[in-house]
Amino acid sequence: MTLLGPISLHGGHSGEFCCHAQDSLADILERYLQRGFKQVGITEHIPPVHARFLYPEEIEQGLTVDHLYQRFAAYFKTLRQLKADMADRIHIFAGMETEAFTGYLPHVRHLVEAFSPDYIVGSVHHVADICFDYSLITYEAAARACGSVDDLYMAYFDRQFEMIDAVRPFVVGHFDLVRIHDPHYRERVVQPKIAAKIDRNLDLIKDLNLVMDLNLRPLARGEAEPYPTRFILEKIQSRQIPMVPGDDSHGVAQAGNHVDAGIRLLENMGFETRWPVPRRLEMK
Repeated sequence: MTLLGPISLHGGHSGEFCCHAQDSLADILERYLQRGFKQVGITEHIPPVHARFLYPEEIEQGLTVDHLYQRFAAYFKTLRQLKADMADRIHIFAGMETEAFTGYLPHVRHLVEAFSPDYIVGSVHHVADICFDYSLITYEAAARACGSVDDLYMAYFDRQFEMIDAVRPFVVGHFDLVRIHDPHYRERVVQPKIAAKIDRNLDLIKDLNLVMDLNLRPLARGEAEPYPTRFILEKIQSRQIPMVPGDDSHGVAQAGNHVDAGIRLLENMGFETRWPVPRRLEMK
């Protein structure tokens, strides 16, 4: 079975359940309906495993690890109710997006057992336990912790390989997010030592029959191309790894944005645009 038409399998973050998002989850889902979506995956971030992984805005709001766990439980309860209520209008896949900080593997296993998501988006936002995509300041801090920007890339792809192998996420999220604050990323990803790690990770994704996220968030920021960059997209296409759009939306105004452009890009590159049905795979 496959799915047809506009889709996003990464995003739907809402102000109810994510401090850096806006709007209610119900309103975001209504926006997808208005834009003609017949199916969508919602993938809220998992809660932190330790207080040192709280974001500044969470600390400012006085939230704790326990608060965020309870909010995550409320997310699944709310999403499943909306899934039932809207079943005759849209097929909703109830997912979650991983982190990859110290202690994440037993934490993800627990969350899977506790909440039984329909599928998982496997993402890496931390290197050296620093959330490198939060700001340019944290990006530079992560690069210093690794030794250089090149070393940051190497460490990122190593952690991503570990996450993919252990978590077996249905969707591998924003594959080259590590480029987020690097104006020279096109030159960097072709460096032999970095390209070798990219090839290794893509080979693992292919071997495990996983799906990759055509993450459209950069287009919403006015950048030239989505994640991953064209050099990596060509490697993915040559391996015939499925790619599915993800708007990585954080509010009503972003829901479904650039999905049509993403589908055209995939079609022009020869990717299949009959989408695989999300499912949960067994962790290693």
